[in-house]
Amino acid sequence: MEWYDDHESKPAPGRLRLIQALVNTLDRESHQDRLADPAHAAPWLTENGLLSPGEQLTEPDRRTVIEVREALRALIIHNTGGPPADGALTRLAGAGRAVASLGADGRITLAPDGDTVTDRLFGLLLIVKDAQDDGSWGHLKACANDECRWAFYDRSRNHGGTWCEMSTCGNKLKNREFRARRKS
Repeated sequence: MEWYDDHESKPAPGRLRLIQALVNTLDRESHQDRLADPAHAAPWLTENGLLSPGEQLTEPDRRTVIEVREALRALIIHNTGGPPADGALTRLAGAGRAVASLGADGRITLAPDGDTVTDRLFGLLLIVKDAQDDGSWGHLKACANDECRWAFYDRSRNHGGTWCEMSTCGNKLKNREFRARRKS
């Protein structure tokens, strides 16, 4: 089956792409949700390192992944002035433990201390932390179209991107606003 997020037009760099990919497992306009069915969710989660190979995806774990996905979407919306994210990420942060390692290049990295779905989801918070530290987090945005909210990486010169795609969401909303102004 072809999924909308298989062809990302504005991909985030490095490991931040995983956050974007998870958020974009739901296309809010078409209601296509890659995580709705365990048969589609488990392979995607395994391929993206959020489920151990051979591990069965439990229903509570699937619901947790969806809850974290939506909390990450809220955190991304917060990048463009939206309300703060809900408590799912706070709960995840409190449940996780990290281990530090020192690379041959002297770089210290943090990784989740465990292999459960929750541990692997906690690893997403470490990615967000690194992106916040290097400044790339603020460029991961959600489309301003409330019906869309697709996560995109803003590579525009002034970092003022608003729409996942100007040709779709941007034009749709600009035309809607134009018609509303003409009516009044």
